[in-house]
Amino acid sequence: MHYYRYSNAEVSCWYKYLLFSYNIVFWLAGVAFLAAGLWAWSEKGVLSDLTKVTGLHGLDPVVLVLVVGIVMFTLGFAGCVGALRENICLLKFVILWSLELAVAVLAFLFQDWVRDRVKEFFENNIKSYRDDIDLQNLIDSLQKINHCCGAQGPDDWDFNIYFNCSSESKSREKCGVPFSCCIPDPAQKVVNTQCGYDVRKKSKSQWDDQIFVKGCILALEAWLPRNIYVVAGVFIAISLLQIFGIFLARTLISDIEAVKAGNAF
Repeated sequence: MHYYRYSNAEVSCWYKYLLFSYNIVFWLAGVAFLAAGLWAWSEKGVLSDLTKVTGLHGLDPVVLVLVVGIVMFTLGFAGCVGALRENICLLKFVILWSLELAVAVLAFLFQDWVRDRVKEFFENNIKSYRDDIDLQNLIDSLQKINHCCGAQGPDDWDFNIYFNCSSESKSREKCGVPFSCCIPDPAQKVVNTQCGYDVRKKSKSQWDDQIFVKGCILALEAWLPRNIYVVAGVFIAISLLQIFGIFLARTLISDIEAVKAGNAF
């Protein structure tokens, strides 16, 4: 019985196209994110007037989708080219892994700074709550899911001109909160979008029966320990995928070096 022995060149070829397939998944995902983001912008008329992006003081969620798409598209494309050209793959994976590890360590070491930046970020988005429908839906979803209101509490809605309690405000929503801050009534079949009107004109002792009084930053900080296994599982899964990519890239480089060394003789 004869056994066929694969040459180093053939093994290298297998690793090359396996690594190419691994990277093309990220490239295609990047294309999908970019397509979704550009479609959302076209629906909002941003593509015809890009000043709408700079005019928004808060975060347009579509920008986040586009940034993720650009990063995934760039890394995936670089990985595909690197696999075919038999270079740069390992460097890409190592740099990405190192950046993620650095961000995680810095976030842990400077928790107070991160908390202040999150608070500032949330307050800026509260100011722009009515300026962008996607941002409005994002904040409403965050408050409803986490049973929270504002960054530190309901009074943070004073940052928004429509909910501000100042005497100059002529808004009907003056001294209120968005409906997503309201404690839902199981008996109601239709969402009451006016449930938060005038609620902050009442004494704070009466808020507990009508709206969520916990700030969203505190709610998110409380959510993390309760879901630590889920978060850890996600990070482990992502890490294993990247380690697999590093393994493929390193193996490909080793095989290429072995083939070159054999050819030298």
